[in-house]
Amino acid sequence: MRFDLVDLQLFVNVVEAGSLTAGAARSHLALASSSARVRGMEEALGMPLLLRGRRGVEPTPVGQTLLHHARLVLLQMEKMRGELGEFARGLKGQLRLLCNTAALSEFLPEALGAFLDRHPNLTIDLEERLSYDIVKAVSEGLADMGIVSDSVDMRGLQTFLFRPDRLVVIAAADGVHHRALGQDGVVAFSTLLEHDFIGLADDSAMQQYLGMHAARLGRPLKVRVRLRSFDAVCRMVASGVGISVVPLAAASRCQQTMALRCLELSDPWSVRNLTICVRQFSELPLYARQLIDHLKA
Repeated sequence: MRFDLVDLQLFVNVVEAGSLTAGAARSHLALASSSARVRGMEEALGMPLLLRGRRGVEPTPVGQTLLHHARLVLLQMEKMRGELGEFARGLKGQLRLLCNTAALSEFLPEALGAFLDRHPNLTIDLEERLSYDIVKAVSEGLADMGIVSDSVDMRGLQTFLFRPDRLVVIAAADGVHHRALGQDGVVAFSTLLEHDFIGLADDSAMQQYLGMHAARLGRPLKVRVRLRSFDAVCRMVASGVGISVVPLAAASRCQQTMALRCLELSDPWSVRNLTICVRQFSELPLYARQLIDHLKA
């Protein structure tokens, strides 16, 4: 078996993309060349690596084993490049980071900006996902690291505290919702479901998180307006159209310029920590380890 790094990267790309055509495009190879490489790997092993169907391809059991080892080899090569690169032109490499809505909107931009400013040769592929999807992706090697709510099961991963993150209710300071929510400053999520909500887009991790907790209570969220950012949500709430649940950091920042009332949620799931998760810290490239140290600080 004489598989080179191009073979291994191609195989990973094909499996992750679900088709030879898309995998070849990701690898910047012609389809014919990619097909020949995969067939050569299968002939060298004497057994198929992919199950081919009308909907694409998926790995056979031996393909799953190759996929696991290919990812380890490629990760080790990336680690070597990163560590050698520091001696040459500073940190250099590419990192895939998945995070939930709160981390992406409130904490990461400033923290990442400072780090990237010091390391101009480093690029980060940043994507918003639900916390449990992030844990699965990191566990399977589809992402280098993730930032999630500590409410999800992260067994098998190494974790580091990033930031505390409390969710709070906001309402217009002098609107009808302000009066309906009472004066004690603490409310249960179940009592909010009769009110109109200002929410984020359906594909946001935060909106799906709130929708999940509403579904557990057997009631839907009455979302009247959907927006793309916490700032826009806060402005709409301040106008008296509805209420919302947002991170305390966003509420506190917007209260400085908007007429908002902030209330605590009594539900235990509203108090959480944003947590960095990785498969194995010591196996990450140098630039990834330095980024985690930077974020922890």
